Amino acid sequence: MLGHLGINVSDLERAKTYYAQLMPFMGFELYRDDPDQFAYRRDGGQPGTYLYFYAALEASHFSRHHTGLQHLAFVVPSRDAVHAVHTKAQELGSEVIHPPQEFPQYQRPLSHRPPGYYATFWLDPDGIMLECVCHRPDG
Repeated sequence: MLGHLGINVSDLERAKTYYAQLMPFMGFELYRDDPDQFAYRRDGGQPGTYLYFYAALEASHFSRHHTGLQHLAFVVPSRDAVHAVHTKAQELGSEVIHPPQEFPQYQRPLSHRPPGYYATFWLDPDGIMLECVCHRPDG
């Protein structure tokens, strides 16, 4: 299991406000809130990857097409949850890349992929692409 990810953001307070409104919709709770960082974990301390956010020391433009992070995906239990996250992302003024829809190109026949891939993709305030996905074909 992946323990944690550290993400640099251009404006820590802006990111803190943004993610505070978004993360509960994806089953995450605030774990740390310090002057120089904040972090989220799965609700109730369930096993999962912790996300730490830090203030970037150098300003730079994020691009998912350069070396490094391409995007972050959050798994939710239902298609309704995908829609709720999409609605919240829109309310926060996020640029939506793909509204909620089925992505058959990410489904079987590749045996390591679960059946069903219903997702939405959007950009956070720093341009980091985020994804919310439900792997249940009927969920």
